[in-house]
Amino acid sequence: MTKIWGYRATLGWAILAFLAGQLIGFGAMLFLHAGAWNAILETPYDGVLVTLFIVISNPVTIGVIMLAVALARSSQTDYLALKWPVRRDLSIGIAGLVVLIALSDALLYLSGRALVTSFQLQSYTTAAAEGWLLPMTLAAILVAPAGEEVMFRGFLFRGWARSERSTWPAIIVISLVWAALHVQYDWTGGLQIFVVGLFLGWMRWRSGSTVLTFILHALFNFEGTMETLAQVHVFAR
Repeated sequence: MTKIWGYRATLGWAILAFLAGQLIGFGAMLFLHAGAWNAILETPYDGVLVTLFIVISNPVTIGVIMLAVALARSSQTDYLALKWPVRRDLSIGIAGLVVLIALSDALLYLSGRALVTSFQLQSYTTAAAEGWLLPMTLAAILVAPAGEEVMFRGFLFRGWARSERSTWPAIIVISLVWAALHVQYDWTGGLQIFVVGLFLGWMRWRSGSTVLTFILHALFNFEGTMETLAQVHVFAR
């Protein structure tokens, strides 16, 4: 039987994992760009800096989470739900994600808001200019979803969704926290992240698989990357 940390211990470990990733990520980024801090402040979403932060901070976060699971003397695979989803859940997840993206884009377009945020445009164009487009794309599509899914739909979900009654409150709270941490977006972007978080939480509960939510998260980020590419190379002309 998998031993699970309690509610407060789960929160404590999650905060520790998040802070460790943030501090080490920012520290390494500043160390590697010592003497260029003014440039960092002027261009906070520089593609190289974003890439470095993602590839440094997320493995640290995952490492702390894995340490917490190990100290609970539990299986990493069972605790974090690292199992391959069945085909039906994969199909439902992909179809649901397509519908969510289509509805979200339609609402943004009809309301006159941009489909691509300034964060996406700045990070993409600067990464392309510095020859870092491929590393940044891989970081955004693979590394960032891995770290976030292990944290939110893996560790936090396991610790807080402890019964049928607590599942949806846990999904809502986890989605709110996940959206709040995406400070690079405005309120419309944050709302979209929250809704996607609810969907990913539901798919995690339905499938029992964090691998599935990682795949869906990666596809969501891939779609955002394709929209950014289209905005820069097609619609901006």
